[in-house]
Amino acid sequence: MDNSFSQIKTFFGFGCMRLPMIGSEVDIEQFKEMTDYFIENGFNYFDTAHGYIDGKSELAIKEALTKRYSRDKYLLTDKLTESFFNSEEDIRPFFQSQLDACGVEYFDFYLMHAQNAVNFEKFKKCNAYETAFKLKEEGKIKHVGLSFHDKAEVLDNILTTYPQIEIVQIQFNYVDYDDASVQSKKVYDVCRKHNKPIIVMEPVKGGSLVNLPEKAQQIFDELNAGLSNASYAIRFAASQEGIRLVLSGMSDMAQMKDNVSYMKDFKPLSETEMGAVARVTAIFKGLDMIPCTACHYCVEENHCPMAIKIPEIFACYNRKKIFNDWNQNMYYSRITSEGAGKASDCIQCGGCENVCPQHLEIRNLLETVAAEFEK
Repeated sequence: MDNSFSQIKTFFGFGCMRLPMIGSEVDIEQFKEMTDYFIENGFNYFDTAHGYIDGKSELAIKEALTKRYSRDKYLLTDKLTESFFNSEEDIRPFFQSQLDACGVEYFDFYLMHAQNAVNFEKFKKCNAYETAFKLKEEGKIKHVGLSFHDKAEVLDNILTTYPQIEIVQIQFNYVDYDDASVQSKKVYDVCRKHNKPIIVMEPVKGGSLVNLPEKAQQIFDELNAGLSNASYAIRFAASQEGIRLVLSGMSDMAQMKDNVSYMKDFKPLSETEMGAVARVTAIFKGLDMIPCTACHYCVEENHCPMAIKIPEIFACYNRKKIFNDWNQNMYYSRITSEGAGKASDCIQCGGCENVCPQHLEIRNLLETVAAEFEK
């Protein structure tokens, strides 16, 4: 583990992209309870972005956290997302709107969001990094970093271009560790090469490492440790050198209590647990799954003109493949009713693929889903 940024009290942070919901609104009362429990147990790092839950995450943080706690009780991270600016002149007003939405006068960490080879060119053209560094000089940002979704060589270029970057947030979990498309290990190695502390996102791969295939579940059950599947995934990430923080997007109090139970007094995975994780990984690599993390970027900001609920129908496909669950046919019908598009309704516009952090070939995958559920 990395002990940079001593103001981050532990190695575990609250990711606010998957908050508890009542219908389409954040369940503020449950979020308050979760926030209280998190802080009472010695944790203090919260992570959000303007696009999370269609702008509702920042507002919920104001209600549950910043209006209720003094500024020294928490650290708050927000992000500059490509879709919310088109010029250098747009950045400062947008940044101020984020401060206002969250109810704070500064951000402890501010990240250039979801960096990849394409949008990095826009960030450079608009002097986004330079603007963030100036905001740091003005005291409105304490630390400037980036979150990343691309190949290792792209990150190497970014960190070489802007060595002032202080911290890097990457997707990292035991299934993606050696994955050729996500390149978690190679991206991690670039961070280590540049001596940058690392924040981990997607440690349970959007929940995929919680609900396991039967053979994989048996492996963890045989450990007889009484620990959750999430514990092995989160502790796997936290056990690596150079990792400063692991984020978890907790959506109910049960997940919060489970995560806190093993991260409050963190212990790295044992050799036996590492062996079990390796065996579970091998099982996952043998499955025909769609590696979607349900971040919902593909369907936010009207990226899908046909209103196809892409993450939800991909989840149906995966559950059917993993568990042979024919109930997913019924769930698929429900998801694609009431105004939502079917997989076959895709018009091949590519808007979803342009923003997918996993670089999935969504249009082709929708054809696969349609073939499975619309026979």
